[in-house]
Amino acid sequence: MSISCIDFFHLLVKNDVEFFAGVPDSLLKEFCLCIDDNLPPKNNIIAANEGNAVAIAAGYHLATGRLPMVYMQNSGLGNAINPLLSLCDTDVYSVPMLLLIGWRGEPGIYDEPQHVKQGKVQLDLLQVMDIPYEIISKNEQQVDKKIVQSAERALKENRPCAIVVKKGTFNVYGSTSQTFDEGLMTREESLEIILERLPNNSIIVSTTGKTSREIFEIRERNNRPHFSDFLTVGSMGHCSSIALGIAIAKPDRKIVCVDGDGALIMHLGNLSTVGKLNPKNFYHVLINNYVHDSVGGQETSAKFIDIPKMVEANGYKYVFSAQNFSQLKNQFEDFLVSKGPAFLEIQVKPGSRKDLGRPQKSPLENKKSFMQYLKNKGIKTV
Repeated sequence: MSISCIDFFHLLVKNDVEFFAGVPDSLLKEFCLCIDDNLPPKNNIIAANEGNAVAIAAGYHLATGRLPMVYMQNSGLGNAINPLLSLCDTDVYSVPMLLLIGWRGEPGIYDEPQHVKQGKVQLDLLQVMDIPYEIISKNEQQVDKKIVQSAERALKENRPCAIVVKKGTFNVYGSTSQTFDEGLMTREESLEIILERLPNNSIIVSTTGKTSREIFEIRERNNRPHFSDFLTVGSMGHCSSIALGIAIAKPDRKIVCVDGDGALIMHLGNLSTVGKLNPKNFYHVLINNYVHDSVGGQETSAKFIDIPKMVEANGYKYVFSAQNFSQLKNQFEDFLVSKGPAFLEIQVKPGSRKDLGRPQKSPLENKKSFMQYLKNKGIKTV
């Protein structure tokens, strides 16, 4: 029987945990929705990345002396390692906090390929980092005891302690109440227009999550090959860096990065690297729906940022925006004929088809066919 999200929340509050920071996770999404409903925004910070969340939680403890909780998917633990070891560790500032970690890729449980290695080494990684942990699942009989012990140990020893959450642990809580302009396109509709209008010999690097899944299905639906698309199934926030590396190595090919707002915000620093290197063949598309769509629809900070101005300030030469079919069709043509680095923000509504599938080719197959395509000289488009 799954654990009640509200009961789990009240258990944490009972143990004086009333401040949360993190990045939403599909295994924790029901609990994240519960936090949203039961705390003011200042007590639940959806951070740019997991390392940011750890640092925010550390600041909260320094100011209050109280115990914060940081939630994350285990794939995001890599972002958190630096502040956990160089800030919170008992050999440095000795900062207590609880880590709530969704265990994607748990051995013996089917998951997507990008989660397999992380899941396999999850517990070993915590042990090497000297972070005590407890594991909870939907059949957990001692969840109260494990939370109490973890909270007490974190405060007594002034250290991070982890709660590792197995798949299916939390019951269904609810859904996000999203409001959006019905006149906006869906992400898939915008991708249809992009893929239809890209010139031959263009290279696509797409972000993790539903964007890459939709690109794969659009290609299948239109009976088009996949070898010009690098579908970044993991490494959230890094697809623009991958695209930049390709653009530097292949200056005669048009490189189109298809990004998402949550991913872009996670590693904003790469914008400055793009501006510094000034690759004329680099075309950055942001599909902005203002939420973490793949893990529950929680808000990103995109609505608080003037992204076009920020991109321009980082050295991009041309910046475009589109909110509907007509604007996208017109802006995309101008976007592609400009000299990069160029940026196009497309505002879309949240959500996707319920029957959206996943790529049928493995990451290794994608890599091999993509690299072979890059070897071909093809027709210059820049």
